[in-house]
Amino acid sequence: MQSYTIGQAARLLGVSPDTARRWADAGRITTHRDEGGRRLVDGRDLAAFSVELARAGAVEEGTPYTSARNAFPGIVTAIKLGDVAAQVEIQAGPHRLVSLLTREAVEELGLEVGMEATARVKSTNVHIDRT
Repeated sequence: MQSYTIGQAARLLGVSPDTARRWADAGRITTHRDEGGRRLVDGRDLAAFSVELARAGAVEEGTPYTSARNAFPGIVTAIKLGDVAAQVEIQAGPHRLVSLLTREAVEELGLEVGMEATARVKSTNVHIDRT
């Protein structure tokens, strides 16, 4: 399972690293330390927290969140696999994006809940890039 540093988690949540640290200190985000002493957040925990945060509207109003070239970097929060098709949800800061793609594409990308990914929007299509 992928883990994220406090700085990476902050970027995915659309907040400053100081805010993410305060949330970790307050127990809102569960962290553990690696061999080097860095605080890490488990990808699944971060995915769940990002959904909770978006639902609660806890991201401060006016927080700048931009989409350069229609790219939405975020974290995979849900994957529903069918026999042929799949549905992937990404929480990108305050934005929840849902993409329908083939099961084969999900498997080739190795997508999992808690993994960092970027949703790219072109016209009426959303493409998922593994990052």
